[in-house]
Amino acid sequence: MRPPIDYDPRYEVPEDGEGDTQADLLDVLHDIADTTFRDTGQPLRSVHAKSHGLLRAELRVLPDLPHALAQGLFATPADYPVVMRLSTTPGDVLADAVSTPRGMALKVIGVSGDRLPGSENDVTQDFVLVNATTFLNAGPKAFLHGLTMLAATTDKAPALKSVLSAALRSVEAAVEKGTGTGSAALKALGGHPATHPLGDSYYSQVPILYGRYMAKVALVPTAAGLTALHGAPVDVSSAPDVLRHLVREHFAQQGGEWDLRVQLCTNIEEMPIEDASAEWREDLSPYVTVARLVAPPQAGWSDALSRAIDEGMSFSPWHGIAAHRPIGSVNRVRKAAYEMSAKLRARRRGAPIVEPTSLDGLPF
Repeated sequence: MRPPIDYDPRYEVPEDGEGDTQADLLDVLHDIADTTFRDTGQPLRSVHAKSHGLLRAELRVLPDLPHALAQGLFATPADYPVVMRLSTTPGDVLADAVSTPRGMALKVIGVSGDRLPGSENDVTQDFVLVNATTFLNAGPKAFLHGLTMLAATTDKAPALKSVLSAALRSVEAAVEKGTGTGSAALKALGGHPATHPLGDSYYSQVPILYGRYMAKVALVPTAAGLTALHGAPVDVSSAPDVLRHLVREHFAQQGGEWDLRVQLCTNIEEMPIEDASAEWREDLSPYVTVARLVAPPQAGWSDALSRAIDEGMSFSPWHGIAAHRPIGSVNRVRKAAYEMSAKLRARRRGAPIVEPTSLDGLPF
C-alpha cells in the first residue's frame, strides 16, 4: 500500500456560492418533509424515509493494525454495540416496485474522543453509506439541482412511478451490458436493479478525516449467507414491502458479518476531496479491513424498532469524533441539512431525537 498523505486544510476549497447553495438545499429538503407530513401525518426524513432493516450488531476493531490504519475509533482494539439501518433513498415511502439506491447507516455507540461541534455530549460515531462507490454529483450546486428535480416528484403518481421504474431498470440493464458499468443517474430515478439489498457493499462515497489522514469507508459483506445474495434477483412487484420481508426472513434464520474497510488517500490529484463524483481508484489505494461487524439472528425489522430507530434516532456523519470529521463541500452543506431534518422531525413528533448511550431499552 502506498503511504497515505496527511490532511491539509488547503485540500478543502469552498464552491462558489456555497452558503447560498446550502440555504437553497435546506429549503428543498424542508419542502419534501412538508409534503410527506401533509400526506401521511408522519415526520419522515427528507431522504431515506423508508427502512427495510433495523438491526443490532457489534463492531470489533481489529488488533495489530499498522499505524496508518490505527487512527481515531480504530486506534485500539475494542468492541462496540451498533445500530444498523437499511433504507432506500426517496423522501416518500414508496412500494418497493420503485427500485432506487439503497443506504446503510451505522451508529457505533460508546466512542470516546474529542467531539465534533453539535455532538459534544454524545458517545456515538455514525457512518452513512450507500451502495455505490461515488456520489452522484460532483459538488453542492449539482447536488441541489438533482434534489430539486427529485423533490418535484414527491407524492406524485406512485403507480406511474412503479411502471417507470420497471422501464428504467430495463434501460439501466442494457446500459450496463453495453458499457460494463451501470448508470448512477438511471438508478437514482428508479432504475436500480431489483436485487437483494443484503448482498450489496455500501460506501461513504465522500471522504472523512482518518486521524491525520483522509479516507473513504466501505462495508462489505463477508458471511457466506450474505455473499450468496449478491445480485440475487427479487420480484419487487410481489409485495409493497418485499425488501423488508426478505431482511426479516434472513435474520430469522441466520446472522450476518461484514468487513468495515477504509481507503486512505495517497494522491490528492487523483483522489480529490472536492469532487464527490470522482472515483478513488483501488490501484492507487485499496480498501483495507480495520474492523468486523457481526449481527446475530434477530427480528430484522418490527413496528417497535421502527418507532425507536426510524422515528427516535437520526443518523449523520457529523455525529462523531473530530478524528473522523467529514470533509469536502458536499459534506459541509449536508451538515446543516441533517441538523434541520432532525429538529423538524422532533418538533413534529412531539418528542426529542436523542443519541443513544447503549442498546438498553431498545426493542431488539
